[in-house]
Amino acid sequence: MIPDVKTMTIEEKLLTMRNLWEDMRQILDNSAESKEIRALLDERVARVESGEAELLDWDKVKGNIGRR
Repeated sequence: MIPDVKTMTIEEKLLTMRNLWEDMRQILDNSAESKEIRALLDERVARVESGEAELLDWDKVKGNIGRR
């Protein structure tokens, strides 16, 4: 059980946060969804690198929304 957060020192809070984050990262890295997302992103990067797709600047894309 995690002690009452209000009584923890800053160092204890930071250590707890780091441990929780690391645990969550390991869980998410090993999930099927993460592997699917990683595969999708790898595919998109390959399309940009091959010239099949173009990487667009997000600010320009936002500026063009609704203009068509």
